[in-house]
Amino acid sequence: MSVASVGEIVWVLGIVAWYVIRYPFERRAKRVQVVSNARTPSETIGLAAALFGLAILPGFYVATGFPQSADYPARAWSVALGTIIFALALWVFRRSHKELGRNWSITLEIREKHKLVCTGPYALVRHPMYTSFLLMGLGQAFLLSNWVASLAGLIGFAILFFLRVNKEERMMLENFGPQYRTYMERTKRIIPYLY
Repeated sequence: MSVASVGEIVWVLGIVAWYVIRYPFERRAKRVQVVSNARTPSETIGLAAALFGLAILPGFYVATGFPQSADYPARAWSVALGTIIFALALWVFRRSHKELGRNWSITLEIREKHKLVCTGPYALVRHPMYTSFLLMGLGQAFLLSNWVASLAGLIGFAILFFLRVNKEERMMLENFGPQYRTYMERTKRIIPYLY
């Protein structure tokens, strides 16, 4: 088995694990009443870009090998590093969901009895779910030896993040006021101690 194939298999397993982690939270979230919704067309575009870059385009590449002209030689160190980064992404993703519990939502929503979560990964960054997507994109960049498929995840993440994060923080400020402002002052957005 080639190094490139190992990277592709690890990527596929990572995407399956991502869905396995998310599914039960998605089911539970449907049972909790939404009090406020800040969904916009730009949010839909961001979510679609992330889905396309982190799943659809690389999945198409893994299934078909297209575009083969953008392939480059796979390296064992790159696949090993990508595996570690993707595993870390899944860990952060799971912990973020677990800490949010009934507050979790795929879109910008405030749920009934919504509480500000400041524990677990939320003690270090305000948006660890985005941190997990950033790590997934980085892991994908090291796992897939194709310029188009490998970089699509980071591009998709960036589109989602920059279209959505300011709106999300405004929504949290409107709902939690000074409590959220204090939380913002002691945490970074997605990279602990940096940004």
